[in-house]
Amino acid sequence: MTRLSAEEEAIVELVARFVDNEVRPVVRDLEHENIYPEALIEQMKELGVYGLTIPEPYGPYAVTTQCYALVAEELARGWMSLAGAFGGHSVVSKLVLRYGTQEQREQYLPRMATGELRATMALTEPDGGSDLQALRTVAKRADDGYLINGTKTWITNARRSGLVALLCKTDPAAEPAHRGISILLVEKGPGFTVSRDLPKLGYKGVESCELHFDDCLVPHDALLGGTEGAGFGQMMAGLEVGRIQVAARAIGVARAAYDDALQYAQDRKTFGKPIWQHQSVGNLLADMATQITAARQLNLHAADCIDTGRRADMEAGMAKLFASEMAAKVTLDAIRIHGGYGYSQEFDVERYYRDAPLMIVGEGTNEILRNVIAKQAVGRRKLF
Repeated sequence: MTRLSAEEEAIVELVARFVDNEVRPVVRDLEHENIYPEALIEQMKELGVYGLTIPEPYGPYAVTTQCYALVAEELARGWMSLAGAFGGHSVVSKLVLRYGTQEQREQYLPRMATGELRATMALTEPDGGSDLQALRTVAKRADDGYLINGTKTWITNARRSGLVALLCKTDPAAEPAHRGISILLVEKGPGFTVSRDLPKLGYKGVESCELHFDDCLVPHDALLGGTEGAGFGQMMAGLEVGRIQVAARAIGVARAAYDDALQYAQDRKTFGKPIWQHQSVGNLLADMATQITAARQLNLHAADCIDTGRRADMEAGMAKLFASEMAAKVTLDAIRIHGGYGYSQEFDVERYYRDAPLMIVGEGTNEILRNVIAKQAVGRRKLF
């Protein structure tokens, strides 16, 4: 299924070693104390993770979408928050690369490739959720730029990102509504406030914030691609990669849960034998392994569609839907295998269980994705 080059395989292996040697020994303390992993982020910059989607001449090397997915999976295997710390950044880099003007590419991509400039997306609003066409954030054209007013919520890395790809309405009266939606590349300045960090069940260490725009003025050349009304389509294309990344996170979390459960099932003995030899536990392990493998193949297939120039909206949706539901089940099954210890903060499986639900609701809820998949299935009339 994979089409990785030897260089890409080496990149995935390098990130896997980073996870095993640097992340896993410290993650429990960082996560429980909800500490931003500054040192780990700096190491990710040095490894080149932030530039994996940025080709020459702006970055050193752009990997395939399959390689990108496997890197995200490895990071999530160590700590899902680390995958989130570069997920939105990589989607923004794809947006700028694909749709940005030459000036926008030159202004942002070289610094994004090194991680000097980190970026995030701002889509969700307090009353909007998955209904992106019902945006209330408005950017009104003025003589010297756009005046932005509105609120965004659940924005990852909002405090530490220097660039925000903001989905907003530049023509609130447009019919249909999506024709009035644009993306503005917004840097922090007067009228732009990161108001608070939202408390969360899991996904600790990396902040998720509310953003407020109160007559925030950005120049005309902040408009992605220089054309108003193209933002909805641009962002939907970006979310194909985003959903592959979220699926990869789910797979990484599930892998970590499975690895811990597999080891525990060999070490723990009851009634004179390792508990994996009890059929009830062995069946759980068999199902976990099968589901993780299936999710990975779905995700690699979606990534391959992008790499080979095929449409991937349904495929990315399927991968994200299946992988996220799978992760929720696998992490709970890992707790079942650990018994009472699975409920203890002295073991990592309770963290995996808290992290997994984010992938069900992030990057489009699974309920919305089922609608997308059904619509595409009817429209295409065949899967392959």
